[in-house]
Amino acid sequence: MQEILLDHPTDPKLVGLSGDEPLGEAGLNRLRWRCRRGLLENDLIIEKFFKFHGSVLTVGHARALYEIMRLTDNDLLDILLSRVNTPIEALIHNQKDFDKELTKEKPEILEVLSMLKA
Repeated sequence: MQEILLDHPTDPKLVGLSGDEPLGEAGLNRLRWRCRRGLLENDLIIEKFFKFHGSVLTVGHARALYEIMRLTDNDLLDILLSRVNTPIEALIHNQKDFDKELTKEKPEILEVLSMLKA
């Protein structure tokens, strides 16, 4: 299977770590910085996410959030406000069968999206 989201910036300090490992303070700070957005609405939702979930984020969550942050501000806001029928479509740029692949290969993305929407 080809990797879908290869061209996004990742945190090189996460390479080789298990997805279940706690993120740690330095990793959390880098992730928080990377998640800054141009739309105030996105920033407010993301700040709430970090306030409630920051202390329990894992390396897997961070990797998923880096991939989610590849979205444009408007696409991200549409997903967070449930303005689109299938939010995953915005992540995969209309690639068929990705929803099945995502739940098998990248369940953290779905988990982080639900955490963001909570």
